[in-house]
Amino acid sequence: MRFPPVMVRRYHGCPRARNPGLTLLPYAPRMVLHAGALDETLAAAAGNDPALFLELRSAFAESLAHHLDLLQRARCDANWRTAVLRIRGLAASFQVQPLIELADAALLAAPGEPTVVRALCGFMTELKGEGTP
Repeated sequence: MRFPPVMVRRYHGCPRARNPGLTLLPYAPRMVLHAGALDETLAAAAGNDPALFLELRSAFAESLAHHLDLLQRARCDANWRTAVLRIRGLAASFQVQPLIELADAALLAAPGEPTVVRALCGFMTELKGEGTP
């Protein structure tokens, strides 16, 4: 017994498209971010507990310091981009708009660009300087 040949449905000229309703809109690679300060985000998460607030702020600063270290040691485009995207992801998760903008500038800069690294390190020193809930 022979089976009929399998027919591939073509949506908008693309044989790989599974659902035409999902392929009609152009893809936008950016996330929608709400601007907000780090302290406000941490205060909302910590509630009325100042110890938790300081612990969350410390964890954010440690993570940022680790990613900045990776960024400073990056010797190729891929490592630079990975470190910058990690910094940007960290900033986006805490809704820190100035850090997101610095990370976007670092994505556009050449790997190892000293002005970008200085700006990110300056943000880090500002972050360490402020620590009250």
